[in-house]
Amino acid sequence: MPPEADGPQVLIAGAGPVGLTLAHELTRRRVRVRVIDRAAGPATTSRALAVHPRTLEACHQMGLADALVARGRPVVHFTVHLRGRQLIRFDTNYGRLPTAYPFSLMLDQVRTEEILRERLAELGVGIEWGVELADCAPSGDRVNAELRRDGRSEQVTVPWLVGADGSRSTVRERLGLRLVGDATQTWLNADVVLDAGLSRDSNHLVHTGSGTVLLVPFPDPGKWRAVDTEYAGQGADPETVRRRLAGSLARGLGRPVAVSEPTWVSVFRVQQRMITAMRSGRCFVAGDAAHVHSPASGQGMNTGMQDAYNLAWKLADVVRGHAREELLDTYAAERIPVGGRLLSSTRTATALVALRNAVAPVAMPVGLSLLKAVRPLKRRVEHRIMAGMSGLALHYADSPLTYGTGDGAAGVHPGHLVACTEQDVARHPGLRALRQALTDPRWLLLLFADDGGAAELALRYGRAVQIRTVIPHEDEDGPALADPDDALRQTLGVPPGGWALIRPDGYLAAKGQRSGTTTLTARLQALHLLPEDTAPGAGDSAGRPAPDGTRRGVTTE
Repeated sequence: MPPEADGPQVLIAGAGPVGLTLAHELTRRRVRVRVIDRAAGPATTSRALAVHPRTLEACHQMGLADALVARGRPVVHFTVHLRGRQLIRFDTNYGRLPTAYPFSLMLDQVRTEEILRERLAELGVGIEWGVELADCAPSGDRVNAELRRDGRSEQVTVPWLVGADGSRSTVRERLGLRLVGDATQTWLNADVVLDAGLSRDSNHLVHTGSGTVLLVPFPDPGKWRAVDTEYAGQGADPETVRRRLAGSLARGLGRPVAVSEPTWVSVFRVQQRMITAMRSGRCFVAGDAAHVHSPASGQGMNTGMQDAYNLAWKLADVVRGHAREELLDTYAAERIPVGGRLLSSTRTATALVALRNAVAPVAMPVGLSLLKAVRPLKRRVEHRIMAGMSGLALHYADSPLTYGTGDGAAGVHPGHLVACTEQDVARHPGLRALRQALTDPRWLLLLFADDGGAAELALRYGRAVQIRTVIPHEDEDGPALADPDDALRQTLGVPPGGWALIRPDGYLAAKGQRSGTTTLTARLQALHLLPEDTAPGAGDSAGRPAPDGTRRGVTTE
């Protein structure tokens, strides 16, 4: 049975943060989606809390960052306690990690999902709750799937399927993809209200003598997520958990701590697992369906949302005839190595948070006192923590979509994220215009000199690529991007008269010396992009606006 002509182009199984991010970005690019979830309705408890800077940068491009920040609590410190002493307070250090969001945002996953659903509803997309994906099988240029609702079965055929259906993914199982890795310690999560006199702009690691409790603040007054790393089956009923946490925190903080009865408790095995393939035919997996991380550094939801963000623009370009299907091979080529690096870093973070070492109570005060006394060393450690936790240091330098290494070159290296601080945005018109241009869902080609080829490139590639000529003066009525103090060119490290190509997800794909239209066309084609006169099924040639209001071709501010 062929797919319906006006039916969904992508079926998304799972309406958590990963599936919702994917649905939002596909819809923003005018791809028809159907979103299903086997749950009866939205989640009421939050497994994830932290939204890290890299994810917030993506949410800025999506138009969601302001809503998230308004509801969340920024955290900028990490404090370690032992036997009533505050051993050290780590601060942030984003000195070589430019971002407009130099903090981790603590926001209940429930609220993150709510914001995504609200925005999807504005775009005309609803969630079909209580609909389970029971089976799926890729078949050539389509996917056959069986859906179940209230005991009834529905057979559907769709062009594409994405499984964002969690760690027990049906899509992953039906495709025969295996999670590889291990499960080690058993931890306990509890959401409680504490009266402990702790600063709420910090996470707190409290060493209790035989283990640790990690405290993470919710946006709600007095509410904390307590992660008990020495849980050993002592019981998970609310009163037992309350008494245990009160005793553990009193030992670590050196004072009585009032702990409310938890509103949510979860006992879980710390897992570090990932798959070695993320696609089979026209089926993909993303998020926990593809990798499961320790909660120690809050990477699970962030990595999953970034999976979805990476996949969405590639799938949209292919579905809409802007790119060859080979572009989709780069999804796994980019995200599997990221998953591997994160497994390594979260394994280290798990060991550091749990501190299951008999000498830790003795060695910690000595080592951390030395670190606190040598400020340059402390700042280097803080930078390494931020690089690992924020997601800003993750790159695609080895991706098939990256050209040039940038070794020894100034500015942003190919394969790395293009971002800037709020201070830079306020001071430099070119960076302010760049930040706005990055909210357009297309590729961005910046030409620091126009030999007359911009209009030709826009005519042939404008559906997929936003083409902007950069000029040294304001041009209020034209499509050019003004960079009067040359800050944009210098930040990117582009030679005078050169060019830079930025992917839809904000990573620099390539940059180079001044080139003619023929050279730039060859570069776009090497990235699997199709000119309008050869794109199969190319539509919208009249430049009708996308849901975000953009039109094809050269754009204006």
